[in-house]
Amino acid sequence: MEEMKQEVEVEHLYSGADLLIKCLENQGVELIFGYPGGSVLPLYDSLYDEPIPNILTRHEQGAVHAAEGYAKATGKPGVVIVTSGPGATNVVTGIADAMIDSVPLVVITGQVTTPGIGKDAFQEADMLGITVPITKNNYQVRDIEELPRIVNEAFHIATTGRKGPVLIDLPKDITTLKANPKIDEVIHLESYQPTVTPSILQIERLMNLLMKAEKPIVLVGGGVVAADGAEELRQFVEKYQLPTVSTLLGLGLLPQDHPYFLGMGGMHGTYAANMALMETDLLINIGSRFDDRLACSPEAFAPHAKVAHIDVDPVEIGKIIHTDIPIVGDAKVALKQMLSIEIPAPDCEEWRMVCKARQQRYPLKYEWNEKVIKPQAVIEIIGRITEGKSYIVTDVGQHQMWVAQFYPFQFSKQLITSGGLGTMGYGIPAGIGTKFGKPNDSVVVFVGDGGFQMTNQELAILNQNNLDIKFVLLNNQSLGMVRQWQEKFFNERRSQSVFHEQPDFMKMAEAYGIGSKKITDPTTLEKDLQEAFATAGPMLIEVMICNKEHVLPMIPAGMPNDQMLGVD
Repeated sequence: MEEMKQEVEVEHLYSGADLLIKCLENQGVELIFGYPGGSVLPLYDSLYDEPIPNILTRHEQGAVHAAEGYAKATGKPGVVIVTSGPGATNVVTGIADAMIDSVPLVVITGQVTTPGIGKDAFQEADMLGITVPITKNNYQVRDIEELPRIVNEAFHIATTGRKGPVLIDLPKDITTLKANPKIDEVIHLESYQPTVTPSILQIERLMNLLMKAEKPIVLVGGGVVAADGAEELRQFVEKYQLPTVSTLLGLGLLPQDHPYFLGMGGMHGTYAANMALMETDLLINIGSRFDDRLACSPEAFAPHAKVAHIDVDPVEIGKIIHTDIPIVGDAKVALKQMLSIEIPAPDCEEWRMVCKARQQRYPLKYEWNEKVIKPQAVIEIIGRITEGKSYIVTDVGQHQMWVAQFYPFQFSKQLITSGGLGTMGYGIPAGIGTKFGKPNDSVVVFVGDGGFQMTNQELAILNQNNLDIKFVLLNNQSLGMVRQWQEKFFNERRSQSVFHEQPDFMKMAEAYGIGSKKITDPTTLEKDLQEAFATAGPMLIEVMICNKEHVLPMIPAGMPNDQMLGVD
């Protein structure tokens, strides 16, 4: 009988690799972005027989950006598995990007065997030390019995409070040991208890101020997106008819044509939005960090305003802008509380008229040219073709700002972009991750010729996975934003910002087996774009744009928000 009992127990033992996959299944993981290597071979052997697909990217940085795109589009945590050493260090940029943009990721890095840790073993890197500043938490598994707890904690931390990346460093020998610990454990971390429900007393203070305000403004950011608070935001704004400004990561929370939406604020924001931020007497910030691209000169920002700041992360409140009413909590919950309190609407019809008049007098604009293609026209036309309904992914640079200005965003989570870190090379893999997360929706990726050459190898994934994505390559033969700053502030000394030689991007598309179209004629631009978008399957659409165009308006670094260049 004792021998039979031992046999039964052995039959229920899991290897560390199998145990990890079971834990991921238990967390509802739909897919993994990853790249195998020596230290994670047991993991990939376990994946061979499991239902969770691994998306084999062509570089580890591509894997983590794809996971970010998937997470931003779906709200679910992105999962990455890479090998040790260079495989692990190659995901550092994406982890840092996810940290600053509050993107939920669980990144699993292989590690050398536990006896080799700290001895400069082959492909060893201290991922705990490297990622301390760029993760919400990180773990190194030293005991197979602890693996389920660590995985469950990692997902809990990544997806609650202010969302973000968590790293699990997994030594190779842990993946081959066997055990049978409990997988589904209740997580309770005494030292990690994020506040979800704001203080109702603080909400009441805010509503009392709103009742008396003459020039109120609502500022919305990525925190409202992360909290799925778009509907509550719309109800609140419409209930009190409040002019509203968005950050880059808040675009889509209100439709572009909403009567109270003034556009994006900050360095490349609209005149109406920036002037409203400077003249408001009550600034209600919901889910924005007051970063330096929004509050370009913090000491001069909103000088006449009482400031209420709602954020799930208490560290952000008062960090940059003095806050009169700090409110810690989830944006959606806070908005529901605000809607539940009945107050007389503030008397601010004159303020609304001033804001609307500025919108009409100083709209975003550009000059049409029959000799060169203007990038703003490309984005406007694609907005019409897609009826403003596509998921829009961008790389980083001038094209990112033109998209923010000219695409007609309609819904939350619609814009997938690198905000705080500004990571070139983000666009292509993030677009792929977005399509995996939203397979039945249209996905358009805007990328510059600089960023395209950083991660274009990920195009190899498209045909293998039947991903119908349209990649719009806006080619100005330069690092456009770098060149713009050199032309504005460095006496037009274009140091290393112009590409004098470029590859044939159409041949690159052919090499990857995807469709391609090159557009050079502004007089046939709309017809050419319509034909490209009507073509089934993945396609690279290269548009040769004016190489002298600047993103305007523009606030010079360190200047107040009302000191905008390019407004006349």
